[in-house]
Amino acid sequence: MAIKNEYLQGVYAGLVQRNPDQKEFLQAVEEVLTSLEPIVERRPDIVKHKVIDRIVEPERTIMFRVTWTDDQGNIQVNRGYRVQFNSAIGPYKGGLRLHPSVNLSIMKFLGFEQVFKNSLTGLPMGGGKGGSDFDPKGKSDGEIMRFCQAFMNELYRHIGPDTDVPAGDIGTGAREIGYLFGQYRKLRNEFTGVLTGKGLSYGGSLARTQATGFGLCYFTDEMLKAAGDSFEGKTVVISGSGNVATYANQKATELGGKVVAMSDSSGYIYDPNGIDYKVIKQIKEVNRARISTYLDFVPTATFTPDCKGIWSVKCDIALPCATQNELDEESANILIANGVKYVAEGANMPCTLEATAAFQAAGIPFGPAKAANAGGVATSGLEMSQNSQRLSWTFEEVDAKLQSIMKNIYASAAAAAQEVDQPGNLVVGANIAGFLKVADAMIWQGDAF
Repeated sequence: MAIKNEYLQGVYAGLVQRNPDQKEFLQAVEEVLTSLEPIVERRPDIVKHKVIDRIVEPERTIMFRVTWTDDQGNIQVNRGYRVQFNSAIGPYKGGLRLHPSVNLSIMKFLGFEQVFKNSLTGLPMGGGKGGSDFDPKGKSDGEIMRFCQAFMNELYRHIGPDTDVPAGDIGTGAREIGYLFGQYRKLRNEFTGVLTGKGLSYGGSLARTQATGFGLCYFTDEMLKAAGDSFEGKTVVISGSGNVATYANQKATELGGKVVAMSDSSGYIYDPNGIDYKVIKQIKEVNRARISTYLDFVPTATFTPDCKGIWSVKCDIALPCATQNELDEESANILIANGVKYVAEGANMPCTLEATAAFQAAGIPFGPAKAANAGGVATSGLEMSQNSQRLSWTFEEVDAKLQSIMKNIYASAAAAAQEVDQPGNLVVGANIAGFLKVADAMIWQGDAF
């Protein structure tokens, strides 16, 4: 993948010069800018108003110290982030990731992707991302509470229901959101929809837990229908075993597929009879155990201590749902050789640029993350709407709205790809469709940001 347009080349070269060590961020930008070449050539106003120059720089980057006390009374210090990337179409919206790998490059890549993902949903949400290099694994509830309270002691100054509405992400579930919300409420003395992914008893939305996994399958189903196909009878491999993967398993199974492999960082399980998502929920949500314990429930399954090896399992549909760059060119070629027919990204940028190119070169329909995994943030947007109206919708109402949003995202991406004479290229289509809405808003609002 290489940028050919002279203006875009200049923008990217300047970005590399300013951010030479931010490989994840630069990878995300390169993919988007390459897709935007046909639009830039047709829209001289985008160049005139320096839209690309502005859109690749966050409007605001906040880094701060988080000091908390562990159960032994020792002071611990972590680094916190909030990257407020673009607010042209609405308040910043994006998750908080708690994981040792968190750094500025990853925060910027996720925030940049979030701008276009949120735009695709059709809801009035800008893009942002945040988090910390704090690792919740192995921590007590008390330690996690004290960390979250310390984190919010700084973050509360920069967020609000009409400014920036964070959500959960890797390492940030209902427990963490609860502690964060409680501290915000204490500091501000107000009850507002400042966070999404909240518990149902204090403003959360039904179907939010399932949304990203369900949305991934709704999008993939549209991709299958466009090819005259369906989930029925298909063998599915899903990497990961967190929220996204678990509920992708549930929905893929309900749509007629059979999920035969799932993974966590310790390795992957294979069950030719189909992995029971209810067992995965018990292991991960209740027991908080490793995926290998699936064999305690289903002794006929097998466990392999190599999470990357999951891509050697033969399947019709591959849904990478673990983390960024988990599926490289080598794994893509193995999947292609084994006859994979469809690939859709459930995690943020789980396929490397080379892997994506390999799938596209092989003619395999490919659903990019900013379109395929937008269901989570779409339902977060629906939670914001419910909070604003002081209403609570039923699971069925939220799920129906989610299905409609995912269908519209697919249609928008497919139409944009067709418009630039690249029919079926959903990577290009999603990038263009998401970008144009934001670009037009930036131009109409002038150069304030």
